[in-house]
Amino acid sequence: MVVNVSEKEVGFVRMGKVEEVPKEIKEIGVGVLGYSFMGKAHTNAYIKMPIFFYPPPAKPKLVAICGRTEKAVAEAAKRYGYTKYYLDWQDLIKDPEIELVDNVLPNNMHAEPSIAAAEAGKHVICEKPLAMNVDEAKKMYTAVEKAGVKHQVGFNYRFVPAVALAKKLLDEGFLGKILQYRAVYLQEWIMDPNFPLVWRLRKNVAASGALGDLGAHVLDLARLLVGDIESVCGMTKTFIEERPLPEDPKKKGKVDVDDAFIAMLRFKNGAIGSVEASRFCAGRKNFQRLEIHGTEGSIEFNLERLNELNVYSRKEPSDRMGFRNILVTESVHPYIEKWWPHGHIIGWEHTFIHEVYHLIDCIVNDKPVAPTAATFYDGLKCQEILDGILKSSVKGRWVSLP
Repeated sequence: MVVNVSEKEVGFVRMGKVEEVPKEIKEIGVGVLGYSFMGKAHTNAYIKMPIFFYPPPAKPKLVAICGRTEKAVAEAAKRYGYTKYYLDWQDLIKDPEIELVDNVLPNNMHAEPSIAAAEAGKHVICEKPLAMNVDEAKKMYTAVEKAGVKHQVGFNYRFVPAVALAKKLLDEGFLGKILQYRAVYLQEWIMDPNFPLVWRLRKNVAASGALGDLGAHVLDLARLLVGDIESVCGMTKTFIEERPLPEDPKKKGKVDVDDAFIAMLRFKNGAIGSVEASRFCAGRKNFQRLEIHGTEGSIEFNLERLNELNVYSRKEPSDRMGFRNILVTESVHPYIEKWWPHGHIIGWEHTFIHEVYHLIDCIVNDKPVAPTAATFYDGLKCQEILDGILKSSVKGRWVSLP
């Protein structure tokens, strides 16, 4: 039996009958500022989302991508499937086809383009950390709120199903009263002293080192999972203070950001915490580990085992107490019903797909971005913590947060 289906009517053939699905799916024009590591991760999400979250709230239309180097950005546009490219972010924002601006530029280019996009009536997603400092973050938050656009910060680890399950357990009171949060985020990628002075090692571009790059993630998760932080006490360390310049390796420039940091936290609900991050941990590639302890139990998550959550309940009979490993791949778990049969694990790139789906669903159906995702308000609160830790490391004392 042959059933003809037009391009605008897509369905499944079962016993010769075509089941109706939406004939037209709205498109939302996307413009991405930046084409490298994060540009690739976000673009992959826009491409894959409507395939798995079908029918999608809207299908992302890859309108344009922007970068400074024409040869590279033109190649990226061709590779990723954008219809055009720009060399000036202002031109991309002016493009009438673009409804959502995705800012994955270096940290010092988060504020101005994001504010301009909001003022032009575009929805905005911006990579973390939101800004270079608190004052800049406040201006960004004020701009998106005034414009009435949807806004989101790229804290993608909120969209790990195991982390979302941890949040659910905490909201249900599984751990009782929260006592302690501890987290580490460790990498090794700049241990070689001959590694060049890239933008992530320059204060005027990145604002901070491991603190903003890695620490921002686990500090955002601290707020999400435990609650607001009232004071911090931190220390930072730069292990290699000079590095070869990328443009001339025979010359060296000063590293003026932290290679590692350690901080203690006091939460408003009475819990305490410790957070550390480093890019000098030999053998650690992208190691993130969280532990949360309460009066009734504990939760542990390890990013290298992204599909698993370890839980411990003090309510279990004494002869069978112990940490229990949950493989977070059942259809009842967050987001998993959109993927594979249970036990078929997902990966790091899927967090961005969940992130993109959430934002586009919020745009199309006018849903609140928070608390599932981080808004610019959450980005501002995280920035207050980052700035507080930097201030504490200089003054050598506890610092109260706004």
